[in-house]
Amino acid sequence: MTNGPVMFDDDMSKTVTPETAPPVPDMDAPPVAAMQRVAQMAAKPRNRLARWFWGLLGTLIGFFVGVAAWDFVVGLMERAPILGWIAVLLTGLFCAVLLLITLREMSAFARLRRVDRIQIGAAEALLDHNLTSARAVTAQITALYRNRDDTRWGRDAFADKQGDILDADGLLALAETTILAPLDARARIEVEGAARQVATVTAIVPLALADVFTALTANMRMIRRIAEIYEGRAGTLGTWRLTRQVLSHLVATGAVAVGDDLIGSVAGGGVLSKVSRRFGEGVVNGALTARVGVAAMEVCRPLAFTSERKPSVTSLVKRALTGLFGMTSKDH
Repeated sequence: MTNGPVMFDDDMSKTVTPETAPPVPDMDAPPVAAMQRVAQMAAKPRNRLARWFWGLLGTLIGFFVGVAAWDFVVGLMERAPILGWIAVLLTGLFCAVLLLITLREMSAFARLRRVDRIQIGAAEALLDHNLTSARAVTAQITALYRNRDDTRWGRDAFADKQGDILDADGLLALAETTILAPLDARARIEVEGAARQVATVTAIVPLALADVFTALTANMRMIRRIAEIYEGRAGTLGTWRLTRQVLSHLVATGAVAVGDDLIGSVAGGGVLSKVSRRFGEGVVNGALTARVGVAAMEVCRPLAFTSERKPSVTSLVKRALTGLFGMTSKDH
């Protein structure tokens, strides 16, 4: 037995103070924000076997429903001809409405493909510096917005100045500044509104899946409205396809993550440390929604951002959330 003091090899050279102590982990915090979960779910690649399963299941259900409806109408015609003819009329009206919905969806897909062709043509014209191709692209853009009153001033200004432009870059830049600039302003307003809604619901509503549901619905509605602004009106199926395209792009490029620099610029110094975890997650989800909105603008816009500056996510979120979480315009 040792009579002297017992020495333990412990690193006590550094004095732990409240300022230097590590933060206590928040065990209730979710692993990722709601918008990250939404993006990961929507961008997940579809399984071919699952597509076959759901396709065959829908076909079987439709077949059985059609046979049952046919038997019902035929039996009703035999028992009560008047009621049978009423059933035939209602069934015909339903089929007509279903046909109109199908035509509307096909028209929406055609509009989306039209915008895609303009984007591809503009990219090739810029790459080759081909003035003829650039004139063809600008003619397509003018035709795309010929029935829009909100682009009349821009189309008139472009028509007056396009004859003075003798290079492809300048011609496409002129179309961007005159025709697309007002549409960009409207799209930014939609992005700010969606970011504000998602951030507010996340911060206030304590339900577990409320933020995920709100993020999904708000972002799909935002993407659909942005597509409508740029004359790429999408139906229900077209909106879902466009949403998957935007979110898949964000996940593939890693832009769905929010860095500390963005949160610091949005929240301003120690704001997040003064509010609850829900408010901090609301800012994160609002910032991610703004990033989805910027990506949707890039996907739906007929021309890429070249002469016009692409909207900054930080500025969008600051304008959307100013005053919502106690922030002011002087926060950086």
